[in-house]
Amino acid sequence: MLDFILNIIWLPIGAARTIGFRTAEEAFMTTYNGTGAPAGWNWCLSYLATAGILIGFDASGHVAEETKDASITAARGIFWSVIVSGIGGFATIILFLFCTPDPDTLFSYGSPQPFVPLYAVVLGQGGHIFMNIIAVVALWFNTAIAIVAASRLVFAVARDGVLPFSGWVSRVSAEGQPRNAVLVIWGCASLVTCTILPSAVAFTSLISAAGVPSAAAYGLIAFGRFFLTPHSFPKPRWSLGRWSRPFQFISIFWNGWVVAILFSPYSFPVTGATLNYAPIIMAGVTILAVISWWFTPVGGWLPRERISHFVESEGAPAEGLRQEPDGQLQVPELEGDASPATYSEK
Repeated sequence: MLDFILNIIWLPIGAARTIGFRTAEEAFMTTYNGTGAPAGWNWCLSYLATAGILIGFDASGHVAEETKDASITAARGIFWSVIVSGIGGFATIILFLFCTPDPDTLFSYGSPQPFVPLYAVVLGQGGHIFMNIIAVVALWFNTAIAIVAASRLVFAVARDGVLPFSGWVSRVSAEGQPRNAVLVIWGCASLVTCTILPSAVAFTSLISAAGVPSAAAYGLIAFGRFFLTPHSFPKPRWSLGRWSRPFQFISIFWNGWVVAILFSPYSFPVTGATLNYAPIIMAGVTILAVISWWFTPVGGWLPRERISHFVESEGAPAEGLRQEPDGQLQVPELEGDASPATYSEK
């Protein structure tokens, strides 16, 4: 939040005192092709950065099991996360369009991170050091939030016995925290980060491949709700109501667009050194998933009765779950090392 406020206030003041603001024609009608891609696709690739604004808004859903009255609170959290991210992101994009120096000046610094030369030109030496420190600290906090959300997701999947070593991953500490799941996320993230040392292409490909499942999942869920269960899905306690279907339709195409951008090479002509390997990685993972789905019985990792009961009973607790007075559902102890967990009815 501090980073956003400082940019909104300080950056226009700095631009007015140094390089001046770009005109509306320069801000909205000029393009810079640093990829070598055809002009039309180069414009499409500009969504690579902006699409990230609307990724990760479902974090409040991942921590729903630790949220009071989650069927309302988590749903509202997801909704307002999208709204706030969209409005704040749009304002930030407009701000940078008018305060950014010309491309020759911006790229003359040779920095791989565009905000470093931007702050250096607009705010001067002291200002740009301060703002970059703020940006780094903000990324640390964002990483911590991402680890919290991702670890809860990994814990929930391991609790169903889907992951290797699920018994260990799904263990919780005496304080009820999924520490082993946190360690798994931290370890995987560290390994992925280290790939930038030998190859920037490998790092970019892995990051793209990691982002694709999120966008694809958003789109596939919307596709399923729009075409497969338009009237049979349990009615939630809080939803968009009659606006749900229009937004589901938009979500299908928007997330398909984002997936295409994440799959694209970012430098043309494409060679082995510039190829984005995200589609290959995603194809391999998908093939393994299909093989696993084909040979693993459904009841071996997620009992069909639990899904059927949820769909047919409008979200009432499945057999074996105990309803607590505060609306929480108590899951009985699972076989193996998995610990019982409490989560909110969704």
